[in-house]
Amino acid sequence: VPYKFNGYWYKTRYEEGQDYPIYTRHKDELTAPEEILFNGNTMAEGESFFNLSGINVSPDNKLAAYAIDNQGRRKYNVKVKNLETGADVADFELKDIEAGTVWAADNNTIYYSTKDPETLRADKVWSVRLDDPKAEPKLEFHETDETFYTYVYKTKSQNYVVIGSSSTLTSDYLIKEASDIDGEFKRFSPRTAGLEYDIAHYDDAWYIITNKDGATNFQLMTAPVGNTDMSNWTVVIPHNADVLLEGVEIFKDYLVVVDRYNGLSRMLIKPWDKTEPHYLPFESETYTASPTGNRDFDTSKLRYYYASMAQPSQVLEYDMKSRSTEVLKTQEVLGDFDASHYAEARIWATATDGTKIPVSMVWRKDLKKEDAQPLLLYGYGSYGNTISPSFSVSRISLLDRGFIYAIAHVRGGEYMGRQWYDNGKLLKKKNTFTDFNDVASHLIDEGYTSSDHLYASGGSAGGLLMGAIINMQPELYNGVLAAVPFVDVVTTMLDDSIPLTTFEYDEWGNPNSKEYYDYMKSYSPYDQVGEKNYPNLLVTTGYHDSQVQYWEPAKWVAKLRDYNAGNNKIYFKTDMESGHSGASGRFEAIKETALDYAFLLDLEGITE
Repeated sequence: VPYKFNGYWYKTRYEEGQDYPIYTRHKDELTAPEEILFNGNTMAEGESFFNLSGINVSPDNKLAAYAIDNQGRRKYNVKVKNLETGADVADFELKDIEAGTVWAADNNTIYYSTKDPETLRADKVWSVRLDDPKAEPKLEFHETDETFYTYVYKTKSQNYVVIGSSSTLTSDYLIKEASDIDGEFKRFSPRTAGLEYDIAHYDDAWYIITNKDGATNFQLMTAPVGNTDMSNWTVVIPHNADVLLEGVEIFKDYLVVVDRYNGLSRMLIKPWDKTEPHYLPFESETYTASPTGNRDFDTSKLRYYYASMAQPSQVLEYDMKSRSTEVLKTQEVLGDFDASHYAEARIWATATDGTKIPVSMVWRKDLKKEDAQPLLLYGYGSYGNTISPSFSVSRISLLDRGFIYAIAHVRGGEYMGRQWYDNGKLLKKKNTFTDFNDVASHLIDEGYTSSDHLYASGGSAGGLLMGAIINMQPELYNGVLAAVPFVDVVTTMLDDSIPLTTFEYDEWGNPNSKEYYDYMKSYSPYDQVGEKNYPNLLVTTGYHDSQVQYWEPAKWVAKLRDYNAGNNKIYFKTDMESGHSGASGRFEAIKETALDYAFLLDLEGITE
């Protein structure tokens, strides 16, 4: 859906049969002539991998920085395009940096971050002047703590440039006005171990979502622009042990608060004039909703994304003044799709320690439960990353062939609040794995499926989950999909020269400590492989993966094949031209999904 920013309507569109998007804009009104900013299809010609990212238009609308990765290792080259002439700015290119750039208010100074060439940890923020590209860039910030990574962005108000530096459990920010070209960045508040916070600017105040003072589920505080030290932070929305505060969206006349209660996303509209706040109404228990594309301050209209497991995704616009809603776009599903043919529900399974684990499910209404249908169970459960239930066009292919699809909201995510995350990491990491297996057992016991028809899926840290569950209870599953799986936990976390290791000590622990070493080894999928009847496996990876190096799944598969006591198949596919996120181009991505589904359908003997 087009959005308006700084005098232009911006739009991203695809053309039939083409892999990559076309980025366009219209001045003042959507009826104005279309300007094509970037055509990914022509730019990708001759490339086996292509990722265009970080498009950032200058304040005067005349220039656009853009980043390209031609390998999949998330190392970008950044150029600047003159939008009036269509040509790149001569002699200007930033190589092997992060994709995101920030324009200062002078339309000439660009801020960017660079990576350590060995670990790929973003550790420095620089500025460079476009009119003097041969001059040495200025180092604005150097993060020397190897457990932190750094980045740079501009506030929604466009008034401030912000340097952020974060570890798993600690946040740190430096700020300066976007118009203060030669000034120095100032620390927002002294770095404090264990203090997490995000900041947003509006008018003469900063708004801060933070866990300060033991606010496990976070609280909203504010501080004056001129004095941001935490001693001056005051509470706007206090901590609530039952509600996870996830974010805010700031408008001229409204504050929108995004939170999560009992696993479900909510949006609270709070007028600045202190009139009565209200929540947007959502009725389903298997949905996701979040603000999207709200670049304009001076509007009463909130744009948000909504989808459920049976309802195709929508972009809606809610008028916070009149309380009316308009659907701007609904995802198109080709064929004779009818959402009323599908049922969705949230059920609860009981974990080994008595904790209730929520499960989101979708299936065709004409399925008969007593038939023990094939069921694909997805999970992740790390980094506090909540997997919200949403719609998938490709998933219809499985549902129409008789599959049930389910998401296990295991501990390690934040579906049920911050404690849900805390109870699924470090020395409590095994809860993630036992939760998933307990959900699988519940689905079998309740007659939704059987072990002969149950399949599991997860990628990256979810691939770790897949490796752990089949070591613990391989008999539960007929087949498992493990994408770019992080499976050699001990070896990887002992090697601080490879990407992500030092940054993730607060997630997995530091195995240089015997307590963490022993605990990691007790669940690490590679270390726990034994002589067992493993389920059928399809393991996929990318040769250029910078997050999970390709050799982890390669040697895991080799060991599984050596120890496998049964006759089930263990397939391994390496995409030689992609990285952690898979192939570039929408059609290549569809082929990857088709491979996964072919694996499942073959095991079920489904040929049509």
